[in-house]
Amino acid sequence: MCRRRYGIALDMGSARTRAWLTGRGVVVDVPTVTFPGAGAVHPIQRGVIIDTPGCARMLRRVLGDHLPRSIRPLVIVTAPVLDGVAYRTQARAAVEALHPHTVLTLPAARGIALAAGADLSGPLMVVDVGAHLTEAVLLCDGAVTDARRTALGTADLDDAVRAEELAEAVARMLTAMLRQDGTGLTVEALRRGILLAGGGALRPELTYHLTARLHAPLRVLPAPHTAAVRGAAKLLPAALAHPSASGNLPPAALRP
Repeated sequence: MCRRRYGIALDMGSARTRAWLTGRGVVVDVPTVTFPGAGAVHPIQRGVIIDTPGCARMLRRVLGDHLPRSIRPLVIVTAPVLDGVAYRTQARAAVEALHPHTVLTLPAARGIALAAGADLSGPLMVVDVGAHLTEAVLLCDGAVTDARRTALGTADLDDAVRAEELAEAVARMLTAMLRQDGTGLTVEALRRGILLAGGGALRPELTYHLTARLHAPLRVLPAPHTAAVRGAAKLLPAALAHPSASGNLPPAALRP
């Protein structure tokens, strides 16, 4: 095996961390926890990495034994769209625990669209309902055009926040996007249908209320909870084939 042609797609969420390894598929799907002392600590909360060293320890613990020796992998990490700069910076620092050759970041919404095989030539609305965070993202030609988020997710579906309240929060986000969009792209995306992913897409009570509240077609992906990491994995072959992944860039390509 070529030293640098080994890839990892990584999705670190507030509740679960998932990793796809070259040639093996999703081999890690574990709670996002670390154990600095006597108890478990959650290093990511509401989509924010609050303990970068803890994330690094977690990655070494859950992935260390799966990586071939003397291999420096190329890693693609999914990231929330909003507050993504801070997340990407901290995620890159945590991934250094795996001694990567290259670290790339991918908006989670784009990863979801790739996993769905969606037509990215037109506007697309992605709603990603995680355990502690929900994002609504408008993609146009595959690029993020608008996004909203709420610090609610499936972990909040109890007596305090019911499924219909989370559906209402999603409706408010989409309404705000509609009101601020003078291009008509949001309307077109909603007419095409909403792509629903994340663990929330597995909750029938939530999909029921979303369908009733949004008045727009709703498309639920197969295995929606792993969509982001599977979409990132689809990019691995092209990333690994790039000359920069093998160190074979011609001298001119290395110049600024």
